[in-house]
Amino acid sequence: MHIPDNYLSPSTCAAMGVIMLPVWTRAVKKVKKEVSKRKMPILGVCAAVSFLVMMFNIPVPGGTTAHAVGGTLIAILVGPYAATISVSIALLIQALFFGDGGILAYGANTFNMAFVMPFVGYFVYRFIKNRVSTEKGEYIATFIGGYMGILAAAFCAAIEFGIQPLLFKDAAGAAIYCPYTLSVSVPAMVLPHLLVGILEGAITAGVYAYIKKMSPGIIYEGKKTNRKSLYGLLGALIVLCPLGLLASGTAWGEWDAEQVKSLVGYVPKAFENGFNFNAIAPDYAPSVMPEKIGYIVSAVAGVAILLIIFKIIASFKKEKDLQNKAS
Repeated sequence: MHIPDNYLSPSTCAAMGVIMLPVWTRAVKKVKKEVSKRKMPILGVCAAVSFLVMMFNIPVPGGTTAHAVGGTLIAILVGPYAATISVSIALLIQALFFGDGGILAYGANTFNMAFVMPFVGYFVYRFIKNRVSTEKGEYIATFIGGYMGILAAAFCAAIEFGIQPLLFKDAAGAAIYCPYTLSVSVPAMVLPHLLVGILEGAITAGVYAYIKKMSPGIIYEGKKTNRKSLYGLLGALIVLCPLGLLASGTAWGEWDAEQVKSLVGYVPKAFENGFNFNAIAPDYAPSVMPEKIGYIVSAVAGVAILLIIFKIIASFKKEKDLQNKAS
């Protein structure tokens, strides 16, 4: 679901970025107001969980791959606005350091995975949870919320892909950017995610149950927050992340120029003359080490960067809080 550069026109990328600006502004204000300095590092853990979950690629029908995101899980744990910030920063680290998702397409990717997914998933969860009174019903609500959240994100990505050949063609009528229309992109994105949604829902419900038992302070005020259990979860995901390498094939809409040519018979002009960004470790695979080792090293590096970023944010918030008290 990470849209690479050159699949969307610059105008589409700009429009999606403009749409996200007020979302980020609102999210920052809400997080500054509602998330205490003590809980701010928890957002880093949430971002790290999302980062790691997205490394677990699974095969889907059609010979492509897909992955879960964790956006709804974060929204349920710390709120949808906090989820927007956490997933946005995770996606930024993926794009800058690992080439997963385009730099120009960052606005579109955050719209799908850091805005649509957590908000749709969270409100579906709340709608169901408010109508059930049992713990089992609560877990069902988390599962369905995760399921619907990733479906909504996949549908939005499909629309962004599918409008490109309708709006942007060369003089010969060939698509300049993504070559697939809505009639192809919508079923190609949505249908596989009917299955991926099961994984997303299971991760949402499973991790929620784990955190509720091991570190309930994240969910409930006044309860104990056991950070060791959270770091244990991150450690387990890091160790297991090479399982994501078992899935062969490329995610739909993430092909390189040669793969696109083999599929549609030509290379769209944007792929020949478009924007190219060289990440440090593209596809989470530093060239100086074996693939599996490189995948784990990339996972550790990504997690460390995210935890440090949110630690810095938390320290800044602490300093600001002290300044406000002094004034």
